[in-house]
Amino acid sequence: MLVVLTLSGYAGRAQEPKQQPKTESKEKGTALTGCVDEQQGRYILVDDRNLSPIANLEADGFPTESFAKHLGHKVTVRGTTNSTGARPTFKVRSIETVSDVCGPNK
Repeated sequence: MLVVLTLSGYAGRAQEPKQQPKTESKEKGTALTGCVDEQQGRYILVDDRNLSPIANLEADGFPTESFAKHLGHKVTVRGTTNSTGARPTFKVRSIETVSDVCGPNK
């Protein structure tokens, strides 16, 4: 019986770390996929099918100029959204290239 109590206590402790990553994932924000474009001196994310604007892109922790190497590429950006204004601003913490070209089925 002592062993069962020890295992139960151990199992309870083992579950605690599993809950922490879920909380951290929520803090990391969301992900958006689309194509990087530049309009009026700002980098934006556009829908890869119809090229309509999705969000303004704002660098968070790296230089804004880093978006230039992704122009015309389909990417997934991770970060947080600020939905004030006509178009939401997405604070990008990381960017990953999905395809070197933009468009449907790419």
